[in-house]
Order: sequence, then C-alpha cells, then structure tokens
Amino acid sequence: MLSPFIWTFLGAAALLAVLSIRRIPVGQVYTLRRLGGRTRVLPSGMHVVVPLIERVAHKISLTGSSLAFEDAAGDGRRISGAVYFQVLDPQRADAVIEQVDDLLRARTSELLHQPALPDDLAERRTWLKQTLNSELRERGLLVTRIDLAEAA
Repeated sequence: MLSPFIWTFLGAAALLAVLSIRRIPVGQVYTLRRLGGRTRVLPSGMHVVVPLIERVAHKISLTGSSLAFEDAAGDGRRISGAVYFQVLDPQRADAVIEQVDDLLRARTSELLHQPALPDDLAERRTWLKQTLNSELRERGLLVTRIDLAEAA
C-alpha cells in the first residue's frame, strides 16, 4: 500500500503534466512571458509550456479585426467608418496589442483633421490606409481596408 505522501506527489505530478500542455487554435498566436521578462511566441498547435514559470501574456488573433469610429473631419463634416487591420508579426505587435484600438482611433482622428486630407472619399481611403500602414508596419500591424462614409 502506498503512503498518502506518494499519492499526493503523484497527483501533483499529474496536475503539472496536464497544465504544461497548451493547445493553441488555428488562426491564433499566444505570447508567453517568463519570470525573467523574456517572451516567446507559440503558433497554433500543441505545445509544452513550463507551468508556474511561463504565463500566457496575450492571445493574438491573426484572422483580422475591425474598429469602428466616428469623427469630424477638418472641414467640419462628420465622418464615420471602420478600420480593418491584421497582425502580421506577433512578436512586434505584442508590445502594442492591448492599446491597438486606442492607437488606431487616435491616429485616425488626427489624420482626419489634417489640412492635406483629400476631398474625394476614395482618395481619402487610400491616403488614410497608406499613412496608417507606414506608421503601423514597424509595429507588426497592417491596415487591410478602410470604409468611410459621411454621416448626416
């Protein structure tokens, strides 16, 4: 007969074994932080992690996201729309993934108040997309589409 100490030890070992296996769904990437502050990126699939030492910092979707906004343009007209974006490099995007909505909303608002804003909606879309992409690519993000409409 095994002692209660051995049963406890075997139970704890089994629990640690179960906690060390992570299944990451397709279309997602997890970033793990270690106690020392280092990060590593886990793509989709089954992975072994070190419980109690590594923790999931972010669950990043690679399939794309959207952000709706409404603002006044520099000429006083109300503009509403949506910015569709995608994570290209999870390692670089990990630093800004929590504030990406605020970052996009603030930067889009600033750009809509620029004096260089084109008058035509199609030109505005293209200009906004190019400007946002030039700023966000170094952060691992890509703006895939921008929808604009003048609100009544």
